[in-house]
Amino acid sequence: MKYKIIKIFRRDTVSEVKKIGLMTSGGDAPGMNAVIRAVTRSAVVENIEVYGFLRGFAGILDKEYKKLTYSDVGGIMERGGTILRTSRVPEFKVPEVRKKAADILKDLGIDVLVIIGGNGSLTGGKLLAEEQGISVVGVPASIDNDIAYTDMSIGVDTCLNTVVDAMQKLKDTASSHERAFIVEVMGRTSGYIALMSGLAIGAEAIIIPEVPTDYDALAEKMWDERKRGKINSIVVVAEGSASAYTVARHLENRIGFETRITILGHIQRGGSPTAFDRILASRMGNEVVKSIKDGNFNVMVGLSKNDLIRTPLEKVLSENNKLDMEIVKLAGILS
Repeated sequence: MKYKIIKIFRRDTVSEVKKIGLMTSGGDAPGMNAVIRAVTRSAVVENIEVYGFLRGFAGILDKEYKKLTYSDVGGIMERGGTILRTSRVPEFKVPEVRKKAADILKDLGIDVLVIIGGNGSLTGGKLLAEEQGISVVGVPASIDNDIAYTDMSIGVDTCLNTVVDAMQKLKDTASSHERAFIVEVMGRTSGYIALMSGLAIGAEAIIIPEVPTDYDALAEKMWDERKRGKINSIVVVAEGSASAYTVARHLENRIGFETRITILGHIQRGGSPTAFDRILASRMGNEVVKSIKDGNFNVMVGLSKNDLIRTPLEKVLSENNKLDMEIVKLAGILS
């Protein structure tokens, strides 16, 4: 399949890039601050000024920004969330709004815009590049791990550790009271969090958008396990596949199981990033500046087999990261 890359160009030397804009956008993810730190310090070493826009695209439109220095980003790597804050800007889907943002960036002398965020944020960057000639470099940050052309996105590992810790605690209570716990985790279109966390804690069932659920078979399986003496059950549900309340009703109506529901919600987004996320974010942030130095724009930095790669945004956004069905099969065997 051929990809048409629009308005991607190269500069011969880094000296032509004097100012870069930096923003975090969409849902926050642990490790965003580590990217901000790495981009800023790597850029300063190359004598490039860095301006951080507050609240993503909203900060550009509202002209809310601040210059970031080497010392400004000290002590932020271990903090969750993002010091630049973030938001979702639905009006950015309107071409006139994107033109306004581009005009502001040009007036400020921003040579390259670095976007740390998910598919929606990267799409906004791609449109700025195609329509307005704004040079963009993206960094994948999404706890759902649904962004193509990167094995891991910023924040995924921290999220999984948070979810696993919470479910392990629930498992203790489930054993004490001999109950089934239905745990709903994030994942509107991707079952990655549910699959990996369920595999890690030995869940009895994992319900994800990618695989249809046979509730009769699920109820029968759990009933058979109870008859064999199983005293606890954990069912992990991705929010995009079903509500935890729906799953609980199915089980209660079919086999009379007494269930308890836990919706982990936004706790999954918070917390100090793990060592993996800090290192990944630092590497990706530095790679952003290398890409700028090489004159390679309108790309996303990603991780492939522990190597850093650069993929055109148009290609990245043409597909979604898919679950490894072998892992889905393994989770079914081990449950």
